Amino acid sequence: MKLIKIIVLVLVIVTATHCSNDFLDKAPLDTINTSNYPTNEQELITLVNGVYQPLQWPKLYNLRMWASDIMAGNSIVGAGGGSDGIETQDMSNFVTSTDNQGVLDIWRGPWPGILRANIVLSVTSGMTIDENIKKRSMGEAYFLRAHYYFILVRYFGDLPLITSPQSSDSELYPARVSKDIIYQQIISDLEKAAVLLPNKSEYSGSDIGRTNKGAALGELAEVYQTLGNNWQKVVDLTTEVEGLGFALNANYSDNFNPATENSVESLFEVQYAKDGGYSFWNNENQASWTSPFMGPRGSNFVGGGYGWNQPTQEFINSYEANDSRKAVSTFYSGCPPFDGKTYNATYSTTGYNVRKFLVPLSVSSSFDNSPLNFPILRFSNILLMKAEALNELGQMAQALVPLNKVRNRAGLPNVALGLSKEAFKDVVLKERRVELAFEGQRWFDLIRVNNGQYALDFLHSIGKTNASSKHLLFPIPQIERDRNPKLTQNPGY
Repeated sequence: MKLIKIIVLVLVIVTATHCSNDFLDKAPLDTINTSNYPTNEQELITLVNGVYQPLQWPKLYNLRMWASDIMAGNSIVGAGGGSDGIETQDMSNFVTSTDNQGVLDIWRGPWPGILRANIVLSVTSGMTIDENIKKRSMGEAYFLRAHYYFILVRYFGDLPLITSPQSSDSELYPARVSKDIIYQQIISDLEKAAVLLPNKSEYSGSDIGRTNKGAALGELAEVYQTLGNNWQKVVDLTTEVEGLGFALNANYSDNFNPATENSVESLFEVQYAKDGGYSFWNNENQASWTSPFMGPRGSNFVGGGYGWNQPTQEFINSYEANDSRKAVSTFYSGCPPFDGKTYNATYSTTGYNVRKFLVPLSVSSSFDNSPLNFPILRFSNILLMKAEALNELGQMAQALVPLNKVRNRAGLPNVALGLSKEAFKDVVLKERRVELAFEGQRWFDLIRVNNGQYALDFLHSIGKTNASSKHLLFPIPQIERDRNPKLTQNPGY
């Protein structure tokens, strides 16, 4: 599905606060143009499509989300050296300041999606339209609002909670509320979405790629995994997802191939298409940044080739012998050719580059037209969540089943029964690291385990000694605090 291509017109119905590319760029106005609210199914669908669009932006999955693997120690910025990607270098070296552009991007990225979801929810219930479209639209809005808040709460902690379009009767400068309240809202939204959304198998044509019941249940499991306070709920939710027809692709590489996107393994992914006439650097751009940004510099492997996200030796060492994912995910000396071309370790300052998101020139002929979707939630993640949860419940024999399904797909032998609970947990976390490498998951795994001590221990072990407990959350950008004096700062900044 490439449903996002028709979004630009949706902006006419949102508040003037968000008419610019960035949240809070201008002083909020206090009116919403209700005369432009949707009156039929197609107008509502167009409005809902607009809720998806911020996922595509560089502020989220076209750059900042996958760049979190750099901060998590899987890779370095690489790029062109010097000041290229300096904000990401600072984030990964844990010298982040309150004016860091990367932090500002992540703060601003989700809010337009939250606003648009709130508008959909405020207008849909009163519409007299096809009941299936109404239910689906509300389910999509609940899911996406939850997803945007789930991004924000893990990066920033306490947040303003806004669940309706702001107007002259609203608090236009909301204070932060406890992250516990934010998580309650996320859980409530995902539970509603799971009831309202159709199964993935019910979509066809241009609707393929919309969020679905399995995605809502899977993300709800991920929320409980993050909270770490109800492992039985994680087991129940992942088991329910297993019953919806999702499965592992036979080939790991099919998760990163434009010809096999939205596959049986995909619960939810960001939809991209070739440029379509928009500037590559604008929010309206439809093309993916992963291939041109991660392509090795000077290689002529892909359009672009900016050399970002170069894996570290320590990360490469985390692969077990004969793990087939290594050759899919990374370039290294002696690796299989790419589109008939041989990799040279001199293309990278570490000797390694990311491979899994690269699209050859025969498919994507220039830097600005890669159509490759970005995975947000895959079935392998569901299996690994279930394995972790069963182990936490003391059911290691049962936990081995989903874990070994993921390992066997990678050509690895079964993990045998007999490990301690902590040793098994380490195995699962290592498996998550290589299975989900460069997909923006590693940072969230680091900070959720042992209340973040797992992150600090690991980061210190790889030489990131600047990392301290304050860095488990980002600072609230100072420019936003200047505009909203009720926004308090996170400790230590």
